[in-house]
Amino acid sequence: MTEAGLDDMGNVNADDGVDENGVDENEVDDDGGNDDGGNDVDDMAGNRVDDMAGNRVEGGSARAVLDYIARSLAGEPDAVVVETDESSRGVRFRIHVAPGDMGRMIGRRGRVAQAIRTVVRVAGSREGVDTNVDFVDD
Repeated sequence: MTEAGLDDMGNVNADDGVDENGVDENEVDDDGGNDDGGNDVDDMAGNRVDDMAGNRVEGGSARAVLDYIARSLAGEPDAVVVETDESSRGVRFRIHVAPGDMGRMIGRRGRVAQAIRTVVRVAGSREGVDTNVDFVDD
């Protein structure tokens, strides 16, 4: 068949981007071209969350989730810093924000902070990692 024209039988066809096997030729590989099943994890800045040897960083997706939520809530997203400490018990995240954003991170009666901890704990549990989030007042 030809692209967007006539096929061998004289019928009009349109190039819909699907080959003879039903594979979409226009499909974008969203893991940066690495065809390893799509298990790459990027933080919100687009950086790969892998160590130098190519191994997954413990709690990488939990950190990406925490970074995304914190930057979304903060009035000064560039001031958000997430520190990671790994231990035998799991991964501990310490988040630093601008002084004016600390109230937004904690929320009334600590409800926002508890919600953030819950979502990050779920993201970590999907990787089999126990997580803990601390909000550090500078």
